[in-house]
Amino acid sequence: MRNDLSSAPVSPILPTRRFSNLQIIWSVLFILTFLGSYRLAQVKPLALLEPEGRRNIRTFVTGMFPPDLSWDFLSLLGRPIVETIQLSLMGTFMAVIIGFPLGLVATRSLTFTGILNEREMVHARRGVYLLRKGTYLLARAILSLFRTIPEFVWAFMFVRAVGLGPFPGVLAIGISYAGMLGKVYSEILEHVSPEPLEALQATGASRPTILLYGLLPQALPNLVSYTLYRWECAIRASTILGFVGAGGIGQQLEISMRMFNFNQVLTLVTILFVMVAGVDTLSARIRNAILGRSNV
Repeated sequence: MRNDLSSAPVSPILPTRRFSNLQIIWSVLFILTFLGSYRLAQVKPLALLEPEGRRNIRTFVTGMFPPDLSWDFLSLLGRPIVETIQLSLMGTFMAVIIGFPLGLVATRSLTFTGILNEREMVHARRGVYLLRKGTYLLARAILSLFRTIPEFVWAFMFVRAVGLGPFPGVLAIGISYAGMLGKVYSEILEHVSPEPLEALQATGASRPTILLYGLLPQALPNLVSYTLYRWECAIRASTILGFVGAGGIGQQLEISMRMFNFNQVLTLVTILFVMVAGVDTLSARIRNAILGRSNV
């Protein structure tokens, strides 16, 4: 009998998880905030199923078919389509021009810490260290400011400054997306492998050489990938900016919506879908080409 008891497997005792008071407080605050947000935001999912909601949806959907494919309407869309593509392309280009230098300065390992700055910071005065850190913080503050204001608000301000047309949309996308690109660029550069940088530094290479041959080749695929993704987003953003007079296909969409020409709305949405799908396909080809070269 004793042998049977001694050979019986002993079930492991699982430790009981205990929550700290801080975790409980934060959990309660989150639940209260969620419930308060649900109430203050007046979330009513069933409103779409009410008679008025169903009637409005039925009117909108039935009015969309058949789509307006008349030559009189399609002939008006050539310039807005070109404007939308040009607006998104130039806005993304401006965002890269602004965001990339700010992203470099906003990278901690390039400004005042990391391998590239170890020797300089050891012998540098405290004022130099504070100057570099202040420059780093200023760059991050500028990027945060650019991201804080939505592109719709930027476009509204630029329309008041330079008038109607595509140029306010270019400025709005350029400024707003510069904050996003610069932030992500800095994070990508922060997480590159330090071994190639150490090897180049050991050979006596200068800082620009290390950046050009050690840092950028590692980060280039991710930098290009995120930039192309932002270009796809700029196509959609340029449509929204048309509602404030920034040109492009969004302006025609706003006119059709205001005139209750829902069949024209369906045509414009279809064209927008084709444009986004085309940009997505082109971006995928460019990414694959760059990744293929980087793996060689």
